[in-house]
Amino acid sequence: MSGARKIQSSEDARLLAKKRLPWMVFDYIDGAAGIGHGEALNRTALRDLRLQPRILTNVKTRNLGVRVFDHDGKVPFGISPMGMCNLSTPGADLMLARIAAKNRVPVGVSTVSSTSLETMIEVAEGHAWFQLYFSGDGSTAKRLVARAKAAGYRTLVLTLDVPEVGRRPRELRHGFKMPFKIGPSQFVDFALHPRWSLSALFRGRPEMANFSEPGNEFDRTESRAAADWSYLESLRAEWSGNLVVKGVLSVEDAIRLKAVGVDAIQVSNHGGRQLDSAPPPILMLEKIRAAVGKDYPLFYDSGLRSGEDIVKAYAMGADFVFFGRPLLYAMAAMSEPGLKQLWNVYSEETSLTLAQLGKTAMRSLSESLVSTTWTQQERIIRL
Repeated sequence: MSGARKIQSSEDARLLAKKRLPWMVFDYIDGAAGIGHGEALNRTALRDLRLQPRILTNVKTRNLGVRVFDHDGKVPFGISPMGMCNLSTPGADLMLARIAAKNRVPVGVSTVSSTSLETMIEVAEGHAWFQLYFSGDGSTAKRLVARAKAAGYRTLVLTLDVPEVGRRPRELRHGFKMPFKIGPSQFVDFALHPRWSLSALFRGRPEMANFSEPGNEFDRTESRAAADWSYLESLRAEWSGNLVVKGVLSVEDAIRLKAVGVDAIQVSNHGGRQLDSAPPPILMLEKIRAAVGKDYPLFYDSGLRSGEDIVKAYAMGADFVFFGRPLLYAMAAMSEPGLKQLWNVYSEETSLTLAQLGKTAMRSLSESLVSTTWTQQERIIRL
């Protein structure tokens, strides 16, 4: 395959996905809260961190492996939980599960995944974490926790930055809903994107697979605002495995989460899809790391688009990072080969970045971190 036809970056994948997906689907995947300023700021904050190159260090042999809970990951990144992945291309969830199994890293399985949680952990060969949304009175969440236990999940990721679903204008303009509802405008949209539409028709309309039984339905717009600290404490008592809380941007919340026995925190602003005015997570990561100490597990997502971004997140205090949207772009663009291409890009970029910095392993990035002023907008990370 010629270089011109391969995915060489996240942006390559995004542009190809934009051409091939119906507008409604692309804007669901690509969209953000409000005017999208928060999402853009995620990437700007990462971009404006500088890395200090070093020379004359033997970096011929470099190791990207990172242990996260019981996963001996071959690469230092995993897969964020994402709802309805099969909208990007038929079978997307299983593609993610397979690459997670191959690389021994966790794939997040969303409450609203388009493949059942039982199938996902089987295909991922155990390398799967179940992501839980509290909603309504919590009864649905309780049933899902029981299913996750029975299926053999050892890590539960409780996402708490969605008390109400964020207002995402790009979705609203297209009338995007889950489950799918097709009206005249959606019909025209699909007709103008026949490659996606025919494959979806042949393989079946994507559904929320964890709610396939009659009477067991999920309302995406149902309020999740009733979750509070007492709910977290009851879940902690009920769930004996690893408990991760995702969507944390507050130092005060992080300190309290550690105190009540949460096993790890995932610093994230939901990729800018919830609160347009939220602070850049990469900057909050550094503050939270200082507050919880060097040994407490901190994970990170939001705004990552390259191997250099991965290295920056580790340097700012992350123990592990997760990619979301870009992987959907890659699968929308070129199905499973596209996913493998972008995955390899991230791995290669990370390894090359380590070499430039005079480092041979990911764990060394969090040692002796010094930050100094570079310009008014930028900071330099000296490792």
